[in-house]
Amino acid sequence: MSGDVYIIGTGMTRFGKHLDRSIKSLTGEALDLVLADCGLARADIEAAWFSNTFWGYYSSQHSIRGQVALSAAGLEEIPIINVENACGSGATALHSAWMSVKAGLYDCVLAIGVEKLYDPDRAKVMMSFIAGTDLEVTSQMLVRFQEEEKKRNARGAEEKPGGHSAAMDLYSIAARIHMKKFGTTQKQFAVIASKAHNNSVLNPLAQYNFPMTVEEVLADREISYPLTRAMCAPIGDGAAAAVICSERFLRRSASPGRAARVRASVLRSGKNLDQDTLLSIMLEPSGHAAKTVASNIGARTSKAAYEMAGLGPEDLDLAEVHDASAYGELSQTEQMGFCPVGEGGLFAESGATALGGKMPVNPSGGLIARGHPLGASGLAQIHELILQLRGDAGARQVKGARIALAENGGGIIGIGEASMAIHILEKA
Repeated sequence: MSGDVYIIGTGMTRFGKHLDRSIKSLTGEALDLVLADCGLARADIEAAWFSNTFWGYYSSQHSIRGQVALSAAGLEEIPIINVENACGSGATALHSAWMSVKAGLYDCVLAIGVEKLYDPDRAKVMMSFIAGTDLEVTSQMLVRFQEEEKKRNARGAEEKPGGHSAAMDLYSIAARIHMKKFGTTQKQFAVIASKAHNNSVLNPLAQYNFPMTVEEVLADREISYPLTRAMCAPIGDGAAAAVICSERFLRRSASPGRAARVRASVLRSGKNLDQDTLLSIMLEPSGHAAKTVASNIGARTSKAAYEMAGLGPEDLDLAEVHDASAYGELSQTEQMGFCPVGEGGLFAESGATALGGKMPVNPSGGLIARGHPLGASGLAQIHELILQLRGDAGARQVKGARIALAENGGGIIGIGEASMAIHILEKA
């Protein structure tokens, strides 16, 4: 293998509702931004990994999405690899690009993620997220779960105004398991969401730029108990990118001091459960199966990342984690080793994850408030960490940031993530 691998540039469009923009347009903007950030030209890029999840679903553009989008942006003829791994697609693209440089195949490559999720057909949008699960199993489970919910509590089983994705039902089940097992409260989830919204006010590229108090989060419309709307990531459009290079390429760079060394890049997959166990967990979140069966993909992946980096959670200065819901952030702070399992709610409530806290988490606003265009989310995390390590994050800057972690999960299998990628970066 070659020497160290570096991220030399990042770029990100503003996330939001871009009905007047196309995938090609967003791709071109992100490409221009990342190349300008590191002072390179298209001719310097030797290969590219293009991350996208739903362009085919929404517009029937399957199979060669990267070639179509990047050629329109003036990047073609080089190897272009299409990456699809649900919400974890962006970090998977980065991991794949990292591997190519680490193996010595290339000196300078691109990882770019783009997504457009807004569509006039909201029902289609909400149902699309079930594709990030075992469709056959999840469809059956949700039907049976909703039938049982109707029997127990008619109000809880009704479709809420505007609808919501099936993924939020699955997150709410996991949240209720945590509440029953560890005494976690709905208010603690609200603390996490409030922090995300307040951080996003400081991020000009975030989808949401308004603050929210804990009380406002709790009072927002219920999506799937205990999750309110403000605790859930919105759909959105946007793009983000990173340029990855070898050590020898970095030495030729005009500004090596703006780079970050990739101390670890790890990708793992989750583990499925049989249908009876899944149904038992969904119908009885406080039952025996829920208490004894746990998804440990986060613990497994972070352990491998820490070992590769030669570091531990105590060495990190900040983290961006996959908070598709407030429960997601709580769970990942435990799985990343920032606090003991079962104490994620208390950890957040103590202020430890806030700006200025012991371990700032999601200073960008996270998926909850920065936004979650699926194929771009993992690379948006990297964009935030690079800004932080350079000292360029403005009012949300974490003082003295030198080492940072990004965790990007993708889809749901069993009761955990179907895929997970973790990157640990160090200021060069």
